Amino acid sequence: MSDLKEYLAQRCQFVDTALNRLIPGSDARPMTLHQAMRHSMFAGGKRLRPILCLAAAEACGGTAEDAVFNACAVECLHTYSLIHDDLPCMDDDDMRRGVPTCHKVYGEAIALLAGDALQALAFELVTKTPMAAKHPTAVMVLELARTAGSLHLVGGQVADLQGEGKKLPLEDLRFIHEGKTAALLTTSVKLGGMSANASSEQMQALHEFGMATGLAFQIIDDILDVTQTSEKLGKSAGKDVAAEKSTYPALMGLEASRAEAHRLTEVSHRALDVFGDAALHLRQLSDHLLNRDY
Repeated sequence: MSDLKEYLAQRCQFVDTALNRLIPGSDARPMTLHQAMRHSMFAGGKRLRPILCLAAAEACGGTAEDAVFNACAVECLHTYSLIHDDLPCMDDDDMRRGVPTCHKVYGEAIALLAGDALQALAFELVTKTPMAAKHPTAVMVLELARTAGSLHLVGGQVADLQGEGKKLPLEDLRFIHEGKTAALLTTSVKLGGMSANASSEQMQALHEFGMATGLAFQIIDDILDVTQTSEKLGKSAGKDVAAEKSTYPALMGLEASRAEAHRLTEVSHRALDVFGDAALHLRQLSDHLLNRDY
């Protein structure tokens, strides 16, 4: 995995450099808003979604340079969702990525607007991706819009809030995880594929990979919430238990949850067969997300 560690470091730096260039500077008016955006964006995120976007582009024969705007777009959308999720009216969290959450530093109103601005920027960035013959700009924007809306990201958050204090059926829990986590991770790899003019077969494979990897990722997140410290996670541990949320560990137990995450990771690997060796980094990333401890 030493190759993966180097790949992650290089790609993280590549994404951070691009984001620093694309997000207005902290001295741009209104300064408080742009400072808040940058506070959350550069708080030390792992950049997993944009790196998956870049790796998917490479698996389809494309380049990181052609995929960079899409990669930054999914990170902007992801960070917006974190800012809003942390608000007192949502999950009410004080720490994210190892630093105080946006509303704790800048207040709820500015945090809300910083999230709004990052969401808008995400769609602007997608329009800057070079045109691909099979995937015009409108198709890429549609992919991101559907993921951001009521059927996935926002809908998943609503279902999550409404599920607090209830023991949900596994089917309902899966709906939440697919909406809040797996959908955006899937869109990340699909936007990478689109930037590389991926075939329909490749796009279907990326969709299957993304959904399986995303669900495994969330299950591991749920496990870490009850097995790791806040310092290790960079966010408040034990929040799911405190909020009486249904999670895979709560419904299935830790061992069964780990087994399900392993099964889903195997599914994600099989989905990549069509790419052969070109998907090496995607396979490594899937394993990395399964075996992480924070």
